[in-house]
Amino acid sequence: MDTLANTISTETDPRWAAVVARDPKADGQFVYAVKTTGVYCRPSSLSRLPKPHNVEFFDTAEQAEAAGYRASKRAGKDHSDVAAQHAATVAIACRHIEAAETSPALSELAQTAGLSPFHFHRIFKAATGLTPKGYAAAHRSRKLRQHLANGGSVTEALYDAGFNSNSRFYESADQLLGMKPGDYRAAGKNNDIRFAVGQCSLGAILVAQSERGVCAILLGEDPHRLVCDLQDQFRQANLIGADAGFEQLIAQVVGFVEAPAIGLDLPLDVRGTAFQERVWQALREIPPGQTASYAQIAQRIGAPTSMRAVAQACGANRLAVAIPCHRVVRSDGNLSGYRWGVERKRQLLKRETQT
Repeated sequence: MDTLANTISTETDPRWAAVVARDPKADGQFVYAVKTTGVYCRPSSLSRLPKPHNVEFFDTAEQAEAAGYRASKRAGKDHSDVAAQHAATVAIACRHIEAAETSPALSELAQTAGLSPFHFHRIFKAATGLTPKGYAAAHRSRKLRQHLANGGSVTEALYDAGFNSNSRFYESADQLLGMKPGDYRAAGKNNDIRFAVGQCSLGAILVAQSERGVCAILLGEDPHRLVCDLQDQFRQANLIGADAGFEQLIAQVVGFVEAPAIGLDLPLDVRGTAFQERVWQALREIPPGQTASYAQIAQRIGAPTSMRAVAQACGANRLAVAIPCHRVVRSDGNLSGYRWGVERKRQLLKRETQT
């Protein structure tokens, strides 16, 4: 009786219809497992169809494996073929977003790809680490920054970046640029950046602060080189040598470097793409004394295939220790590249594990 009930339940499940049709559009939405063989397959698999009462559905391959199933011999090839199809679909969608005068709607992108909005949204995020809306915003931000940096007018920049009104542009400008558009166009002109250079056991350390918060914590051997790096980032900002009050801030940062257990609670002026900021937020959630791999961070932000992009976001971090990219290691636990040197990374981790 149970077998009959399970057969009826499976045959009325729309997922079973997709398996029978070997529908490639269902790949990525679920997998089916076969109880008699102990393997799981994708809906489009060309494997021999099992009896309905022997089938069990799972949302992901990981869930099927957690339940004790293994991938079928054909699954590897199926996975490669589907991954290639998804990559091509997402690449076309990205070009469509970049070429459009205004950000296309999710339904439009999905229809062009021949997928449901839910499925398209899922594979796009898995491939790029961003939602279609987030990708469009990041592309708009990149175009805006590039146009202003090249000396274009603010009006030209806003329309070139896809804003169709001044009001929408100025509502978003501060978040996108970290300052007024005219100031960004002038490489930070009219913005005061206070900074100080000190010494710690890891060498020279520079701390800089804008009106919004700490915008740079740089480590190195040469204090002059650190100041030059800051000038390169804010070419025409008003760089102001710190007063006695600011010296207390750099002392707080140095104290945290030497004794991580005291903690560091500072307002930060974080400026990056939408993807970078998601990575940096995930880094701040790693507890002191613990580490995570690039693959784990990619999983946590919902972009499991974006390990390389995660590594690039770590390398773009300008807020040493405040955004703890030193807590990210390779999958085998070994240390990898660090913007301020692997030995400094080793020392920071050692201090955290000893507290």
